[in-house]
Formats: sequence, structure tokens, C-alpha cells
Amino acid sequence: MEIFAAAILGIVQGLTEFLPISSSAHLILVPWFLGWKPEGLAFDVSLHVGTALAVIVFFWRDWIRLARELILGIRERKPLSNPDRRLAWYLVVGTLPAMVAGLFLENTIERQLRSPLIIVFTLAILAVFLFWAEMRSRQDRTIENYNWGDALSIGFSQAIALIPGVSRSGITMTTAMMRNSTRTSAARFSFLLSTPVIAGAGILQLLRLFKMVMHPIQGMEAVHWNAMGVGFVCAAISGFFCIRYFLRYLQTKSFMPFVVYRLVLAGLVLVYYLRF
Repeated sequence: MEIFAAAILGIVQGLTEFLPISSSAHLILVPWFLGWKPEGLAFDVSLHVGTALAVIVFFWRDWIRLARELILGIRERKPLSNPDRRLAWYLVVGTLPAMVAGLFLENTIERQLRSPLIIVFTLAILAVFLFWAEMRSRQDRTIENYNWGDALSIGFSQAIALIPGVSRSGITMTTAMMRNSTRTSAARFSFLLSTPVIAGAGILQLLRLFKMVMHPIQGMEAVHWNAMGVGFVCAAISGFFCIRYFLRYLQTKSFMPFVVYRLVLAGLVLVYYLRF
């Protein structure tokens, strides 16, 4: 049962990390609905590292190209002379708000904002904004036309995604579309922007896990390595294919199914919460 639960949660993490429906909300709600106990830090590490691997592997060519152009731009003292160099700096700037917020607010959010009732409101509120963006956006700007305003606004919106139910991909893509980005460019920038944050969170949690393993405290639960391995593999594989097919989906389809899903899920959680 532990391995089965690890596989389910790994798949849930891989899918919901990149779809605009909130991975943090689903990792809270799935055990809550099914009566499973929280898996703990070690298992969370495996899931974050799995999705980090997925997005790094999928975009590895982009990251090599952007890193090369970033370095060349610094060497040549022309840091913004082509679209790739500008995009690299936009990603650097856009990453900072979420990293700062994560370092200073993560523990507070983990302790105080994990209630299903809070998730009801965040699911519904972002659904409204996503609907508004879908209806009102001109969708006439591609990632090559992004500017500093886009980087900063999308970056600050990513910091808000620390709250369960908001969705990192959901709020960053919504913000990009509110600035008239095309859907595919919004998704691509969102995924690239998420890479340092997801990888950084995974590394930070790995360090915490290492510290716990090296200096165990009395009463600490044992690390279930088999479950971690299954969760990691399932999160990495499902995350990779989710990115691949979601980018294809957005070439011809809208975000409306995800708006409906968020509203329906919010309603179900509210009913379940009030009932129990």
C-alpha cells in the first residue's frame, strides 16, 4: 500500500506541477480525501527532485543555449544584444522574487496555510483570473517580445504560488496572458522560470534530509527509501510527458477546461469540508 500510494502521489505531483491546477493543493487533498497520513519531508524531497529532473531534461537544450548566451553577453559587454540573452536575464530577474519569498515565508506558509478551506478559495480565485485572461488577452505577443515588465510581473506572481491552491504554472501563465502573451509562450516562459525554483527547492530539501539522516532525533520516522524511489520515478516520468503534451495542447486549445476543473474541485472540497 505504501508503494501504491507513493506511485499515485508521484504521478499527481508530476501532472499538477505543470498544469494550472496546483500541485501543493493536490498533494494535500489526495491524502485528505483518501485518509492517508502525510508522507513527510523525505518523500516530499523525492517528488520535488523528480519534477525538477523532468523540467531540466525537457528544456536542457534551451538552458545550455541560454547559459552560453548569458556568459557571452557578459564577456562581450553586450548582455541584451539578442533575444536569447534578454530572455536569460528576464529569467534571472523573474526567479528572484519566488526564491526570496521561499526562503523567508515557506515555513510560515507550511504551518498556517495548508487548510482545505484556504485551498477552496485559492482554487476558485485563480480560476476567475485565468478565465478573465483567456477571454480578454489579445495573445499577440510571443516570448521573443517579452520585456522587463513581463519578467518582473510574472516573477512576483510566481512568489504568490507558495500559497497552496494558487498553482505556480497557473498564476505565471495567467499573468503572462494578462500581458497579452500567446498561450504557448506563456507556458514556455512559465516552465523555464519554474526550473530554478523547483530545482532550488529540491536541493534545499535534500540538504534538510541529509541533516536529519546524519543527525537523527528521537521519535523521527524512518526514511522509506523504496517509496521515495517510486515517487521520484513517477513524478519525473509523468512530469516530462505532461510538459510535452501540454505545450502541444496549448497550440490549438484554451485554458477553459482547467478553469472548470478548478471551480468544480473547489466546490467538492468545500462540500467535503463542511460535511466532515
